[in-house]
Amino acid sequence: MALTLYYLSGSPYAWRVWLSLEHKGINYDLKPLSFDGGDFDKPEFVAFNPRRRVPVLVDGDFVLYESAAIVEYIADKWPGEPRLLSADLRQRAIQRRMIREVDQYAGDAVERLVRAVLFTPTEKWSEEKIEAARAALKKELAIWETTMIGDYLAGDLSAVDFTLYPYLALVERMGQRKSGLAHPDLMGAKLTNWAQRMRALPLMQKTWPPHWK
Repeated sequence: MALTLYYLSGSPYAWRVWLSLEHKGINYDLKPLSFDGGDFDKPEFVAFNPRRRVPVLVDGDFVLYESAAIVEYIADKWPGEPRLLSADLRQRAIQRRMIREVDQYAGDAVERLVRAVLFTPTEKWSEEKIEAARAALKKELAIWETTMIGDYLAGDLSAVDFTLYPYLALVERMGQRKSGLAHPDLMGAKLTNWAQRMRALPLMQKTWPPHWK
């Protein structure tokens, strides 16, 4: 039985899971959800996730939500190549730490931008809040600029890359609404080149949020 991934187009959390499934070459069914269609309040979805959020992965009679946990489940159930997490214990621990750093620091700043730009009417935008969130993200990305050890964030392409890139793609998308938000000064040269490599990956093109195209 194929896996089923419940997702929302453009959600960086759902996107990382989608990328992970594509990276592993696993068969899956994709179930898009819509806020406008009331899908998040439908009893059948609430039964999967009472928090009414995506992603949700259904694997037979097993249901799992929370994106980082889903990615680790995929990595554990299908441990072969290409890997999502390193086979080396210590490197794998570092990768898990990096994923948590992305969510806690970069992710928090992006969520603040989402609330300030996407979830706030244009006439009520607070330039102070927007700039503070952008500054926090820029400061965080400066750390990643100094810690990259190869073409990808943790050496080989991994779940770490699939965690950070969707956040930054979302910021770029928001930059179409808020001028200057995705200005090139947001990232250094290493991260800029990394983002270009990520964007060019076939699996990235295949999973690009449909409503962004």
